[in-house]
Amino acid sequence: MALSSTSLLPTKSTFFSTQAQAQPKPTFIRPISAVHSADKSSSSSSAAPKQVAAAVTSSTTITAAKNGAAVEQKWGVESWRSKKALQLPEYPDQGELEAVLKTIEDFPPIVFAGEARILEERLAEAALGNAFLLQGGDCAESFKEFNANNIRDTFRVLLQMGTVLMYAGQMPVVKVGRMAGQFAKPRSDNYEEKNGVKLPSYRGDNINGDVFDEKSRTPDPQRMIRAYCQSAATLNLLRAFATGGYAAMQRVNQWNLDFAQNSEQADRYQELAHRVDEALGFMAAAGLTLEHPAVQSTEFWTSHECLLLPYEQALTRKDSTSGLYYDCSAHFVWVGERTRQLDGAHVEFLRGIANPLGIKVSDKMNPNELIKLIDILNPDNKPGRITIITRMGAENMRVKLPHLIRAVRRAGQIVTWVSDPMHGNTIKAPCGLKTRPFDAILAEVRAFFDVHDQEGSHPGGVHLEMTGQNVTECIGGAQTVTFDDLSSRYHTHCDPRLNASQSLELAFIIAERLRKRRMKSQPALTL
Repeated sequence: MALSSTSLLPTKSTFFSTQAQAQPKPTFIRPISAVHSADKSSSSSSAAPKQVAAAVTSSTTITAAKNGAAVEQKWGVESWRSKKALQLPEYPDQGELEAVLKTIEDFPPIVFAGEARILEERLAEAALGNAFLLQGGDCAESFKEFNANNIRDTFRVLLQMGTVLMYAGQMPVVKVGRMAGQFAKPRSDNYEEKNGVKLPSYRGDNINGDVFDEKSRTPDPQRMIRAYCQSAATLNLLRAFATGGYAAMQRVNQWNLDFAQNSEQADRYQELAHRVDEALGFMAAAGLTLEHPAVQSTEFWTSHECLLLPYEQALTRKDSTSGLYYDCSAHFVWVGERTRQLDGAHVEFLRGIANPLGIKVSDKMNPNELIKLIDILNPDNKPGRITIITRMGAENMRVKLPHLIRAVRRAGQIVTWVSDPMHGNTIKAPCGLKTRPFDAILAEVRAFFDVHDQEGSHPGGVHLEMTGQNVTECIGGAQTVTFDDLSSRYHTHCDPRLNASQSLELAFIIAERLRKRRMKSQPALTL
């Protein structure tokens, strides 16, 4: 659903079951099988979930197949703590950590369970080829760059990209931001060493600081409270932009960023915007209303990697309308390449929440392992529950992705296939900075579409690290950012991002592929 400015930060007493509600205790509580999606049910019995779960035996217990033997598993918001947890920081003061987590548990949820359910419906349409997911935003949000202009500019670029894709594809574009919570980042090494000094690696502003000194690099649980407040404030502004008139289609001509106005991409966008204006004028002249919410506002959701499990647990709530648990830190969360172990803590946590979930997949993913992971997270095979986000590089995409698609198809699993063309194309520039060549990003997107054309499957969307700022972090593009340009406006705290011009350029290229697919699928006219 569209983010509503009136729905910011609901209280537990309003939207979630609490002890304060003087209602008689029901004789039956819906079993919370750790693998269920966001279905309501009035029945105490249900069909056995596909392959992984054989039967629901109690309110939180399932019988699952493991190594061929049936074992009982119980899910709870803390059950992940019994599993091996990778990529988590070591906090020096456990007492302070517990106090912070208790504080966050008492905070209102950031998002609604109902919003997450509607996003799942939208993603189901993308899985079936009837919509397209546009997911984008910062590699890692930071405290230092938190301001209204940066939020607005990234949102504005996503609006532009969505318009370009929707116009060409003639299908809804599901807009999801890597915003309002995308702080934590996995690291290759737990420690970083400089000049003989060894300190904990920077893991994101919600954990520690990027300055290389002991005080900054020591994990500080108080940062989670600041991250919560920044996420809530970011979502508040996004709700206002999405529903307060800024995102109205009549403003399509006003979304260009000042620094990009003289670019080739801006000219192409303005030409498209004029066509949209003319279409709206025609609708008005024909007596068709322009007051419809779809014209006056937009739907927008938030997402981030489910990495810092103590924080995610603290914001997990039981939804009173469905009886299911939701991670209310974001509408959509994903498990990363480094934390998707079948028996790991992150998968254990995710299998019990009802949010739509993403799985990051590299060329290292074995097709059989992917099938098992999908079974664990979505045994009921509900469309929209699972999004597979591939990150392989163009050459690996052409070789590896077909095998994954075929395996998922043979298993009868319904997923939304999405391309992340960023993470498989990171290189080190001669100056020492990380960068990503635009041509390599484009090549991976083209490979993604080519493979789906070849396999007869649906390319469901793209997942991008991008910003509305005029940065120089990825080389190439129509405005030709070079290696020499990188240091002039290199602001990322982690990985390089596409700037506004590069993002819009990529959107036009993707739009052309969507247009070709649409034209190919249309039946030929006969006289």
